[in-house]
Amino acid sequence: MLEKITIPLEALNLPTLIPMLIAVAGGLTILVVDLFKKDLDKSLYIVLSILFLTMDLGAVFDLELNQRGFFNVMLIDGIAVISQIVMIIASGLFILFAFSSQRFHEYRYPEFFALFLFMTAGFQFMVASDNLILIFVGLETASLSLYTMMVLHNKDKSFEAAIKYFTMGAMAAGFYAFSAMVFYGLTGSVELYKIFEVLHMRGFEPMILVLVASIAMLVSFGFKLAVVPFHTWGPDVYEGSSAALAGYISVVPKVAGFVVVIRIFEGLINLGIDWIEYILYGIVVLTMTLANIWALVQNDVKRMLAYSSISHAGFVMAAIMIGTTQANSGIFLYWILFAFTNLGAFAMLWVSHKRDAKYHERFDHPFEKFSGMVRLMPVGAVMMGLFMITLAGVPPFSIFWGKVYLISSAVNAGYIVLAIIMVLNSAIAAYYYLKLVVHMFLKEPITGRDGSVYMANASTSLKVVLGIAAFFTIASIFFVSPILDFTSFYMAMSGF
Repeated sequence: MLEKITIPLEALNLPTLIPMLIAVAGGLTILVVDLFKKDLDKSLYIVLSILFLTMDLGAVFDLELNQRGFFNVMLIDGIAVISQIVMIIASGLFILFAFSSQRFHEYRYPEFFALFLFMTAGFQFMVASDNLILIFVGLETASLSLYTMMVLHNKDKSFEAAIKYFTMGAMAAGFYAFSAMVFYGLTGSVELYKIFEVLHMRGFEPMILVLVASIAMLVSFGFKLAVVPFHTWGPDVYEGSSAALAGYISVVPKVAGFVVVIRIFEGLINLGIDWIEYILYGIVVLTMTLANIWALVQNDVKRMLAYSSISHAGFVMAAIMIGTTQANSGIFLYWILFAFTNLGAFAMLWVSHKRDAKYHERFDHPFEKFSGMVRLMPVGAVMMGLFMITLAGVPPFSIFWGKVYLISSAVNAGYIVLAIIMVLNSAIAAYYYLKLVVHMFLKEPITGRDGSVYMANASTSLKVVLGIAAFFTIASIFFVSPILDFTSFYMAMSGF
């Protein structure tokens, strides 16, 4: 007779699941509301999304640090909490864009907002676990939702972008599953801390399988983070997405990816597997340098911002490779400073869009369209100029301090050559950001092919969102030290 197994409810530690369950409950609530009452105003779904995100954020702040839950697959440490805070705040800023325009097709569907909350929950599961299976479930939940949200934009380029993003995601999922299978075969576990323990005890034997599993995992997240050489379709994805969604893709999914990369590859490097560090070094240098060079030759502002986002990801990957306490604290300092600025920059592309104006056969946002913007929309030009010089790392603006901190962490860890490469890439990046500033402030407005000139299209709500982004971009100049203390505290609680 089989013995009955009972599991005390307290042992499951269900409170660790509350933030994710709130997001899932929010998505289900929106679907149920739409089921019983069709054609409600989209404002209701926006407010419901913001309400559940606020509750989600409150639940994250209420979590106790350094605990496990739900059969030990949930891991609530400092890095899980701080990454969820960043993602939820950025998600809240993104969803406010839905107030601003009726011409974007996707905002007419309640399913868009439900998918958005499911995606948020997926990203939260990714960062709040060190279990390879749960990370994969969170990754695919978020990815499938994001693909669908992209398609709902209902334009030819959005269909192309979604297919390309899906293809990249499918390849990433395949490499991830293969890597997880090999790690399980080697160690008999899918828990990262157990995998590292077994590898350490066995001396990485057989080394060839450890190499294969590690490279497969690196390729998987190379596609997800769009780092060189796995970035190929990344700029096309940005171009085919709406401006707001492109800004979101450049911030939130990468935070989730960075956390998983930190957990996996810093653990492997700390075990003394040196060749992983060498591979990461090459990827970091290629990502920063080549992405900047490609950004230099772009004729479209949106594609330029896409390549610049890839280059910024290279800076963060450098910190992950370095792996010191200073570098790890700098990762979230840098990305917090980057998040509001980059979201604001992509939102300004939305402001600049005029449906009927045609300035280029191939691109929607050529540099020429922004010529003389200061005369036609002075406040918008000043805000876009602010975002550009901040992204360029011009002192004393916030990202300058983030770059200085990461570069100093490289110097302190003995990576002098890497620090020099980071400085040179910062100088290259300044050129293409300031190129847009020159067009806005020093050139004459030009007419489109239909005879129209640049026209702003900013609703009150969009102006509010842009104002929030600009405010935090400016305010962060004076609060870099408190933000660093905030990130350092949570990283210390994670043991990094």
